[in-house]
Amino acid sequence: MKKNLCVIAMLCLISHMCLAQNDNLDYYLNQAIRNSPLLKDYQNQVESNRLDSQRILAGYKPQVSGNSINSYAPVIGGWGYDEAISNGTNVIATVGVNKTFVGRKNLNAQFTSIGLESKSISNTSKISEQELKRTITAQYVTAYGDMEQLRFNKEVFELLMKEETILKGLTQRNVYRQTDYLTFLVTLQQQRLVYRQLQVQFQSDYSSLNYLCGITDTTAVNLQDPGLVIAHLPELSNSIFYRQFDLDSMKLLNNKTLVDFSYKPKLNVFADAGFNSTLSFEPYKNFGTSFGFSVTVPIYDGHQRKIQYSKIDIQERTRTNYRSFFVSQYHQQIAQLTQQLRATEELIGQINDQIRYSESLITANQKLLETGDAKIAEYIIALNNYLNSRNLLTQNNITRMQIINQLNYWNR
Repeated sequence: MKKNLCVIAMLCLISHMCLAQNDNLDYYLNQAIRNSPLLKDYQNQVESNRLDSQRILAGYKPQVSGNSINSYAPVIGGWGYDEAISNGTNVIATVGVNKTFVGRKNLNAQFTSIGLESKSISNTSKISEQELKRTITAQYVTAYGDMEQLRFNKEVFELLMKEETILKGLTQRNVYRQTDYLTFLVTLQQQRLVYRQLQVQFQSDYSSLNYLCGITDTTAVNLQDPGLVIAHLPELSNSIFYRQFDLDSMKLLNNKTLVDFSYKPKLNVFADAGFNSTLSFEPYKNFGTSFGFSVTVPIYDGHQRKIQYSKIDIQERTRTNYRSFFVSQYHQQIAQLTQQLRATEELIGQINDQIRYSESLITANQKLLETGDAKIAEYIIALNNYLNSRNLLTQNNITRMQIINQLNYWNR
């Protein structure tokens, strides 16, 4: 009675799963992208860089500031600061204006630096999004594989339950021996344990999928076929992965331009207006203004410009080394994944042939079992061969989809 209740409970669970909501791969990918704090961080960094551009532009506009300096240097008993220096009392209250002039090319170079940094962050964000998609797809495929095995084993379990009823009746009529019936019950019990293990595995992998996507809903679902196909791979030089090396190269060239501009003459003009007085004679007339300019011309700094050039050249060599290594690894990985995919698809074809043979053998044994002419041992062997072939097929289908997922990672 307890065994029957257990069986009914498990079948109800699967029926509930089949009636639950249907979620496809795109749903989980969209949820993961929307919930990713890393991708939101990259978006905020790009927005922050836009503000940096505005800040630089504002920094070269006239800077206005209010200044007030007030001092009193008493002379007591002939002791104190020389009034010719300290003026005894000094009151200053002015409004100053200061502006630094830079050429348009200098300003554009600074804006270019921020623009390239924003493009680099955006490109890194796209790469991170591809990595997130690859991770989510891999976990989805794993959970989908668990569900497919669960469905198949449910069908086998239901088949064995049906055969158990027939075999029990034949055993009671002495068509089969009691030992044959017990051997079949052991197989049935083993399938029940495998079925339960698959349930646990599916729940674990499905929970991991929700965790990676930032989804808190634990409602049972019916995962749809991922429908993965090999996407067209762009030319490597046009991919986001290679684009990062181009952006790094442009940043290094722009850094040289910024170094050059740091050695250009700088002009700064200033002016102020207000009150500046020692309060010693007609202080009400001490309102006035002043203005002027300053020029800075670099002459010698110990060849620091040359040193900065050398550092940039070292960074360029490092960039070139990484790019060459990446190109070599990319072509090697694509070739390896393509070879693995071809071998897996060939194996899947062979497994399907094996399954057809196993299905024919099981069908024949089922007919003989109903008439009492089948040997239980042979039937169990045929059943185990069928189970192993179907499980192997599922595993290789999952492997195939995982390989396609790895290939599609490079499709942007």
